[in-house]
Amino acid sequence: MSTDEHLREIEEFFHQKIPLTAAMGIRVESYDGEQLVLTAPLEINHNHLGTAFGGSLGALAMLAGYGLVWLMFDGNEGHVVVRDASISFRQPVRGELRAVCRLPDEADVEAFKSKFQSDGSARIHLAVALEEGHRVAATFEGTFVAMK
Repeated sequence: MSTDEHLREIEEFFHQKIPLTAAMGIRVESYDGEQLVLTAPLEINHNHLGTAFGGSLGALAMLAGYGLVWLMFDGNEGHVVVRDASISFRQPVRGELRAVCRLPDEADVEAFKSKFQSDGSARIHLAVALEEGHRVAATFEGTFVAMK
């Protein structure tokens, strides 16, 4: 399967299993093995001030973390849930919403996968940058749990 086909498969999974993602117009922009990038249009995710709605930014960030965990297991081995999360808003987003979730260091990823294989569940802490242009407008941190 090509990378583009894989990205469309992930996007389709999100839209079918998490209906809010379709309503928000969320798109899987890219995944390069190191980071997952999701986007959503401002036009349907704005607040009364014409900037990105904080709830939309939070949902996009949470989904980026969820999606990265899903990708670690190619979506086939288990279920992903969010255990805890926090978001910090730095400045308003006036354009396209963009969430970038990068893999943590290799040792953390390997420990996560190993625990999942041995125990049937594991958790991992992920950070997501919500960007506009070349600036970080908000940061999200969350603990995600994968279960067989």
